[in-house]
Amino acid sequence: MQEETQQQMNWRTKFILIGGILGAVVGSATAYLMARTAEENQSGPPAISTSDAVKAAVAVIGTVRGIAALGDRK
Repeated sequence: MQEETQQQMNWRTKFILIGGILGAVVGSATAYLMARTAEENQSGPPAISTSDAVKAAVAVIGTVRGIAALGDRK
């Protein structure tokens, strides 16, 4: 039983680490693209309105929920 618990912890730890690394890569790429676009258009930091930030947050939450739902499949 202890071996089964250890195997469960191993795949879970790997899964969390890979997800964290992928999240960091995607977040960094997004920030890079946003900064590049802002420089091309206005040569300064992007002006993000509150409504745009809320729209982006809702989209991110929806994406995260969709990805989390993949784990419910049997």
